[in-house]
Amino acid sequence: MTTGEGKATAPADGATEARRTARRAVVGRLSWGLADQAASSMTNFAVGIYVARSLGLTAFGVFSLAWLTYGVVLNVARGLATDPLVVRFSGVPEATWRAAAARSSGAALGLGVALGAVCLLVGLGLGGRVGPAFVCLGVVLPALLLQDAWRFAFFAAGAGRKAFVNDLVWGVALVPAMVVAARVDSVAAFVLAWGTSAAVAAGYGCLQSGIRPRTSRTREWLREQRDLGYRYLVENVSLSGASQLRAYGLGAIVGVGAVGAVRGAELLLGPFLALLMGLSLVTVAEAARVLRQAPHRLNRFCLLLGGGQAAAALLWGAALLLMPDRAGEFVLGDVWPSASQLVVPATLGVAGAGLGTGAAAGLRALAAARRSLRCQLFASACYVGGGLGGAAVAGTVGSAWGVAAATVGSSAVWWLQLRSASREHHRNTIREVRTS
Repeated sequence: MTTGEGKATAPADGATEARRTARRAVVGRLSWGLADQAASSMTNFAVGIYVARSLGLTAFGVFSLAWLTYGVVLNVARGLATDPLVVRFSGVPEATWRAAAARSSGAALGLGVALGAVCLLVGLGLGGRVGPAFVCLGVVLPALLLQDAWRFAFFAAGAGRKAFVNDLVWGVALVPAMVVAARVDSVAAFVLAWGTSAAVAAGYGCLQSGIRPRTSRTREWLREQRDLGYRYLVENVSLSGASQLRAYGLGAIVGVGAVGAVRGAELLLGPFLALLMGLSLVTVAEAARVLRQAPHRLNRFCLLLGGGQAAAALLWGAALLLMPDRAGEFVLGDVWPSASQLVVPATLGVAGAGLGTGAAAGLRALAAARRSLRCQLFASACYVGGGLGGAAVAGTVGSAWGVAAATVGSSAVWWLQLRSASREHHRNTIREVRTS
């Protein structure tokens, strides 16, 4: 009987240990994602704070327009180059990953050159205070996009530590570059400093991976991934494009200073946004692994992910409300009085976004590109409508409340689509089993 009991319990013990090992692996990968994004966001946070304190509200608004434009371009590159890599090449054999990473990073670099040329020409045409910032952005875009591509490639391979080290290199290189930019004392100088330090990290990424970006294979990559890439492109661009439209519209309705105030509120939420973005680097890959190993746990995983992020956002917002004005002025300088009025609606908006991110990760893992595209287009339309409608009614504060309402409402749509996609996947799986 003892022997029989031992035989009965051994498989259970082995299964339990396997589950524990799997959980530890997931926690480890998520931890590296958070650590990497902490390093990246601290870099971005330092740049934003330095510009806000050094150049004042109006110049900070100009810098924010260039920053938001970079966000649009970054999402173009992610949709076409790196998002398909994470969805289709996470956890694959190393040789397969290396071949895919070479083509994916080459596509990101090629897109950086092409879109950088567009930004440069636009900047030359604009002139004035905004033009030089866009010219410099066009120069540094290839390096910025290649550095980001290495991060996604490392997380697809489960090597988050390398992404973290790469972002640390960027942060270290940024210090002397920022010192030089401060002496020049212009928005263009800060954009160049930010991009030049990213070039150092992008070059180091080539050494870390031992992979040379294959720009000559860009068309091949785009063609192979077009079923996902072009939908992710529209999805990503609609997200960042909505932010861009809101920023331009807010600047036209209220003034460029309003753009700086909104960016200041985002900087106050910077540490939590680091958490949100850090998890987003690895959640799609992890959700894909959950789907392969235990598909019935996907929705629960996404709910825990989204709910945890929403709760963390609310806690961070509550802490900001308790921050004294003196501390806020120390961080943001002249931007603080305007930005402090936006803390509550900005917090609610980020909480809604965090909740929706969990469902978005599930839809990406299911490769339900059509559903996620519909969700993102709806969310983007609500974002622009709420942001500009609120601005027309009640200025900068009204815009912030309009965005908060739009984001919370859109998260419900994400979850409805995930539930439908999960049911469809379950039916298809049963049909495949019966057919075989």
